[in-house]
Amino acid sequence: MPSETHVATLECAGNSRVFLIPQVAGAQWELGAVGNAEWTGVPLSALLERAGLADDACEIVLEGADRGTPAEPPVPPGPISYARSLPRHKAVQPEVLIAYQMNGRDLPVDHGYPVRAVVPGHYGMASVKWLTHIHAVREPFGGYWQTSDYAYWGDLDGKPVRRALGEIKLKSEIARPRVYETLAPNQRYTVFGVAWAGETEVTGIAVSTDGGANWAEADFIDPAQPHAWRRWTFDWMTPKKPGRYILLARARDSSGYVQPDKHDPRHGSYVINHPLPIEVFVNDGDGAAAAGTPA
Repeated sequence: MPSETHVATLECAGNSRVFLIPQVAGAQWELGAVGNAEWTGVPLSALLERAGLADDACEIVLEGADRGTPAEPPVPPGPISYARSLPRHKAVQPEVLIAYQMNGRDLPVDHGYPVRAVVPGHYGMASVKWLTHIHAVREPFGGYWQTSDYAYWGDLDGKPVRRALGEIKLKSEIARPRVYETLAPNQRYTVFGVAWAGETEVTGIAVSTDGGANWAEADFIDPAQPHAWRRWTFDWMTPKKPGRYILLARARDSSGYVQPDKHDPRHGSYVINHPLPIEVFVNDGDGAAAAGTPA
């Protein structure tokens, strides 16, 4: 079947969990549970059209080969396959692929060989790997990975309800300098990072080098591209005074939305998209930074 190639950012919904205070359960991801790649495959919409998708189908369930019994409650009565569903309106979008190549090569086993779903704009758990089955269903899918895990507390008529995590939230990360890196004082230093969003485009990025007291605009390296991250840089003259400094990055999107100041507790241990504090030390070489005070 005819293939298409799209660039897309995939992020684990628990990326940056280590930054939550107090510490929460789950894999203690720092900054690395996100990536940007070129994906090649057949649009899911083409498969659904060929299969004759019924008019009353409301969701598309994607099922993978990985199977087992989750350890976290509520524990199912037996082994289950990993499965997630997509709303019909998202599943038929042209960017949603059944992919068999990543960056021009066959998928590695760790990335879902021989075929996987790639759902740009949604958190990574939607992009089911080692795909075995695709089901069209007439009622909302209530699987474990849709409602018990990878879900959050929403609101319906003033009452709390469980909803499946879906669209990636606006976010930015500082990749350079690293956490706890030591920098020389009074030197030009290029801060480097990336920013991404779900179904909108990142249009601005600001950086603070004093823990959020002041912000300055950074410069993008890449043009805006749907569903792909944008790399950015910020030239910083490191302080003359040795000490501990907190760097933050804050993105905004085409709708004017800006990253929130803090984590939303309704998302539990997921969707950590507030500005992440990158703590660095400015040291003049005599060890002064170790005892320095926050700037």
